[in-house]
Amino acid sequence: MIEFVLNGRPQRVDVDPSTPLLWVLRDELGLTGTKFGCGIGQCGACTVHLDGRAVRTCVLAVSAVAGAKITTIEGLSPDGTHPVQQAWVENSVPQCGYCQSGQVMAAAALLETTPDPSDADVERAMTNICRCGTYVRIKRAIRRAAELSKQDTAGEVSE
Repeated sequence: MIEFVLNGRPQRVDVDPSTPLLWVLRDELGLTGTKFGCGIGQCGACTVHLDGRAVRTCVLAVSAVAGAKITTIEGLSPDGTHPVQQAWVENSVPQCGYCQSGQVMAAAALLETTPDPSDADVERAMTNICRCGTYVRIKRAIRRAAELSKQDTAGEVSE
């Protein structure tokens, strides 16, 4: 039995410890927002937060998350009001949308550690692949999310 906290709730799974976390999330727990892309940890479609860090779940054994805190796209903000989610919509980032949950999770992790990222910070942190090529909109949305986060921190209501 492997125990961890998933989206703020204690979770126990009885699976082979070598099973990739991606398949535990999708197949065992029914959280399908985290996507399968490449299966080798390169594309980032499977990105979630592990103790606040962006990680690729397709190559991460579930045994490695015992006792950890996991946040998936479903747990980032139940009502879609996280600043990154708001900025994504405002800037019309997705085209096909397949990679977007991983992109959003990577961006949210970046802004947690670097609240006012430079373009170089964004390029270093955002290694997720977008087949549609919406990288310019992704950068714009991350800058906007940083602004929205500052507004939230200052107690202002973001729209």
